[in-house]
Amino acid sequence: MRTPVKTTITAAAAAALALSLAACGSSDSDKAGGADPEAPLTVAASPTPHADILNYVKENLAQDAGLKLEVKEFTDYVTPNTALQNGEVDANFFQHKPYLDDFNKKKGTDIVPVVNVELEPLGLYSSKLEKSGDLRKGSTVALPNDATNGGRALQLLDEQGLIELKPGKGSEATLADVKDTKGLHLKELEAAQLPRSLDDVDAAVINGNYAIEAGLNPAEQALALESAEGNPYANFLAVKDGNEDDSRVRKLAELLNSDEVRKYIEKEFDGAIIPAFGAVGS
Repeated sequence: MRTPVKTTITAAAAAALALSLAACGSSDSDKAGGADPEAPLTVAASPTPHADILNYVKENLAQDAGLKLEVKEFTDYVTPNTALQNGEVDANFFQHKPYLDDFNKKKGTDIVPVVNVELEPLGLYSSKLEKSGDLRKGSTVALPNDATNGGRALQLLDEQGLIELKPGKGSEATLADVKDTKGLHLKELEAAQLPRSLDDVDAAVINGNYAIEAGLNPAEQALALESAEGNPYANFLAVKDGNEDDSRVRKLAELLNSDEVRKYIEKEFDGAIIPAFGAVGS
């Protein structure tokens, strides 16, 4: 089993974010997209941990900040973005930058990140094996079928020596980039189905949020886990391009990067989810 993953978020990153959020006056931000600053802000989110974190903000911090927050839960990785693009919600919180970049390119959407919040390390799990080295020729390993998380999964398997990718291939790898499966059968499934597949396969690479929803603890039960250091897959608050300065969005961004939320994440998820505050990298 892997030991819990820990990371330290620098004060400099938090300070830079605070200055960025404070840079524009409220009069300008209230005009963004013609939004009513008194109207509820509706945010689409995956149930765990995203909706959990948002509901903590709603119940404990939003009122004092003058923010009316509504949380709308979705269980897949597509609908939260289509709902945002179509104006059914004002923001969403469920995805990382590589996934959003791929989604925008393929769907022609114009969604942009606002602020990083947390990291969910991708992990390899099994209901049959005690360690990753127990995988043998003929074993079946399931992995996410979307482009970015599928690439992450292949990279994790490569790092563990379970498969071999072609030279130069990393997180953007596809099954066509696997040089040597080392006898493993790689089976792609929709990400949300992966926890339910554990009884049918020898192991599965599962996204952190779906692992937690299924009662798995990434820090304790993963046979292999992504490193937190230098990880580009932090999940963030996102909006349609042009709405970044909506005063309600700015308030929520500040709350999501607050000390209270940091303490909530660390206590509630006990290392399975990691605070990853600050501006989103390019």
